[in-house]
Amino acid sequence: MLDIRYIRNNEDKVRWACEVKGINIDIAELLRLDSELLSSKQEVEQLQQQRNQLAKNFPKSGTPQEKQAHAAKGREIGDKIKSLEEGSAEADARYRELMLQMPNVPYDAAPIGPDDTGNVVIEQVGSVPKFDFEVRDHVELLELNDWADFPRAAKVSGSRSYLLKNDLAVLEQSLLLLATKRLSAQGFTPVNVPALVNEAALVGTGHFPGSREDIYHLTLDDMFLSGTAEVVINSLHAGELMKEEELPLLYVGFSPCFRREAGSAGKDVRGLLRVHQFNKIEQFVICKNDPEESWSWHDKLLAHARALVEDLELPYQVIEVCTGDMGAGKVRMHDIETWLPSQEKYRETHSCSSLHEWQSRRSNVRYKGADGKNLHVHTLNNTLVATPRIIAPLLECHQQADGSVRLPRILQPYFDGRTQIGGAG
Repeated sequence: MLDIRYIRNNEDKVRWACEVKGINIDIAELLRLDSELLSSKQEVEQLQQQRNQLAKNFPKSGTPQEKQAHAAKGREIGDKIKSLEEGSAEADARYRELMLQMPNVPYDAAPIGPDDTGNVVIEQVGSVPKFDFEVRDHVELLELNDWADFPRAAKVSGSRSYLLKNDLAVLEQSLLLLATKRLSAQGFTPVNVPALVNEAALVGTGHFPGSREDIYHLTLDDMFLSGTAEVVINSLHAGELMKEEELPLLYVGFSPCFRREAGSAGKDVRGLLRVHQFNKIEQFVICKNDPEESWSWHDKLLAHARALVEDLELPYQVIEVCTGDMGAGKVRMHDIETWLPSQEKYRETHSCSSLHEWQSRRSNVRYKGADGKNLHVHTLNNTLVATPRIIAPLLECHQQADGSVRLPRILQPYFDGRTQIGGAG
């Protein structure tokens, strides 16, 4: 959510943000409602002052007639206040609705584009593997080595479900533990967060009011299954006023994640690339309302993810995400895409996002600055590792002719020094 004062003073910039993000909002209506609500509020305040003055003067009234006149005037003012407040309720609800839909303004150098076709590759790292045998995709490798059971998982949990077993169950846990320990050693607080969240938490991150079709709703309890630890961590400090010296707050959060994938019918239905439930380690930073500090954390979060992909010995590329693909709340966004041999292309495995105060205004997370003013914090997030999505390129890039998979050096300690799994391993 943007500061309404910013919208008033930068109407052209906000209109531009809506245009380049492909978001259709009636800004003229928003500003009209803002003016109407301000006028109504001022009128109510004036009437309350009049009523207070009447109450103050009431004991000084002389005759019973004067007292009755004072009382009648007080009731008249009270009725006017009630009428104004009732009339403002509908306008306020619509105003709130529009404010929650208002996108953040992208930073000036963001690529302009309507969708992912406008994204820009800014760097490629590592060499794409060459094979002298027929490449297997990750599903073939899983089935060959008895590392998964898709049919039985589907029998219990439906399509786009999976079950990892044997060495792959260990591999998944190893990746999650590796990621958590790495960030913990750098001062991030590890948290294992709940998957169940209330509606306020989803409004706080900006998933609501849109995107409802992609989120599982438990109607009996009016709770939702979260698609990322970001939802919970962003709301941990909702409504709080912190001290500046408490910042930054650094979290590395584990959560099971649930996504209906409502808009992806027929896409990536095979294997592990697009499933309804997965596990993820998420980086989340709450820092001061300082663009320079915020950009610095953005670079650090992206560097953490890059370092992990490099330690997994995987080739990848870094994407500067364009305005039409970055989402409503983002000021800046980078993706990391990792090479997937079976598809002969890079596939997204990480997303790094800066949202400045867009989320903290929705969740009302503030701190008292050095000048004594209350400021909304900046928030940032980035995937550190999401399983099983990272598992697909890991298996495919490190596969060997006999169907075994070479283990990157960073993972070998989790397998008692073994250098490969499956096949003859």
